[in-house]
Amino acid sequence: MTTLPWLQHLIVVPVLLPLLVGALLIPVNQNRHTLKFAMSLTSSVLLWLVAVALLLMADGGHWADGIGVYLASNWAAPFGIALMVDRLAALMLVLTATIALAVLVFSAQRWDRVGVSFHSMFQFLLMGLNGAFLTNDLFNLFVFFEVMLAASYGLVLHGYNLRRIRAGMQYIAINLAASLLFLIGVALIYGAAGTLNIADLSQRVASLGAQDAWLLQVGASILALAFLTKGAMWPLGFWLPTTYASASAPVAAMLVLMTKVGVYAVLRVWLAVFGDAAGALDGFGLAALGVGGMATLAFGAIGMLASQDGGRMAGYGAIISSGTLLAVIGHSGSAVLASGLYYLLGSTLAMAAFMLLIELTERIRPPGAALIAITMEAFAIEDKPEEPVGVGIPGSLAFLGLSFAACALVISGMPPLAGFVAKFSLFHAMLASTAEMDGGVPTRTWVLIALMVSGGLAAIIALMRLGVRTFWAAGVVTPPRLKVSEAAPVTALVLLCVLLTVQAGTVFDYLGRTVDGLARNADYSARVLGEPPVLRAPAAEGAR
Repeated sequence: MTTLPWLQHLIVVPVLLPLLVGALLIPVNQNRHTLKFAMSLTSSVLLWLVAVALLLMADGGHWADGIGVYLASNWAAPFGIALMVDRLAALMLVLTATIALAVLVFSAQRWDRVGVSFHSMFQFLLMGLNGAFLTNDLFNLFVFFEVMLAASYGLVLHGYNLRRIRAGMQYIAINLAASLLFLIGVALIYGAAGTLNIADLSQRVASLGAQDAWLLQVGASILALAFLTKGAMWPLGFWLPTTYASASAPVAAMLVLMTKVGVYAVLRVWLAVFGDAAGALDGFGLAALGVGGMATLAFGAIGMLASQDGGRMAGYGAIISSGTLLAVIGHSGSAVLASGLYYLLGSTLAMAAFMLLIELTERIRPPGAALIAITMEAFAIEDKPEEPVGVGIPGSLAFLGLSFAACALVISGMPPLAGFVAKFSLFHAMLASTAEMDGGVPTRTWVLIALMVSGGLAAIIALMRLGVRTFWAAGVVTPPRLKVSEAAPVTALVLLCVLLTVQAGTVFDYLGRTVDGLARNADYSARVLGEPPVLRAPAAEGAR
């Protein structure tokens, strides 16, 4: 009898644990806030530990080729559901768990109490996110996307007011349309190739006939529209700034991570299906992705300069981040991928910290500012709960100012923090990958570099303007009262950005191994399709 090592079951834990905890939290009375928070926090801490364990296993030689496979229901791929963890999936799991922990602690003082079922929806959101990173099947990717989106619908409307309801309805409508496109694209791909397993699909692409190849390209294009709507590529990401500005701070921080799921899906599917082994379809759609990414980058920079509200400014900052990632992926494929992943880590952590920080900096405003804001919104009811009573942290203004400056430096890509390291490495990688081409560096490379520099300048100008208005132009201000549970998550995320800078060499070494693994498409397919099911021992004679 063949048994499955118990460590192998860790692969499915990031999906099952939040599902079970979220279900258990539903019948718990809403008045028992401490119990609900304790259960949710325990689940999130365990998820972080499991994610770190999976990362160490993927990078430490525990699995062949650094790829672990888990066959749900013991059905072999491509017929059964196969969950797969490699260095990239494990990295995204750790990033998700880290931001989730920070968000959960931040929300403990008030945001988890201004509506119902916050913790259940939060756990279901984590289930959808983790499942999207682990799945190796397009249909199950659709299922996990829907779980993630269904939870996010409730969270976006959490603590609702008129403004949040309007933005939430737009968010729901756009994502329902994207889900429909997702399903249509999946159906066309299955009709063309006869499989939805990504590893199996990558082996069949090169052998497809002309008609099936054309149908596959149509299906993949429609699927890309769904991914890029969630990834906020221009013009599909028009919904994002309004949603960011209207959502509560913890939810907006999680939306930053959700935007990167669309980018991850494009990266995972396109590298596997339209890689070197795709024959005539090698690199399909990458040129269009590069152009769309550059347009998104320009749109985000213009929007950031035009924004006055911190939430909308953060939304356009997230669009700049997505546009940069999509542009570099489409421009050079896997050649600059390590630098792009480093940029993803730094920008996501900084943007999540910035979304939480906006909530705290708004307390600096004098009371008259809030009254004017209410009047300008046609007497809409203020959606934020009353300021909690607590002991003010000494130097709270200095803490907010330093945190704001650190986030601004990372988001804009200015030295000396991780944003600058990421952009510098991107420039170096793009120039190095095209330097040996006949005719020198192509024009599109210089255009992309110019857009990235312009986007950084636009971001620092907009953020400096916001910082001046918040910390200096507000007149005499009283240092805001901050809870330790509110300051600690922001501090942790900012310190992670600093650590990412200090340990850039170590991180790049890991990302280099990640990219090398992604480039070995044959190893990936062999590991997923070759994973044997667990054999059961035959029944004993006496048991018949």
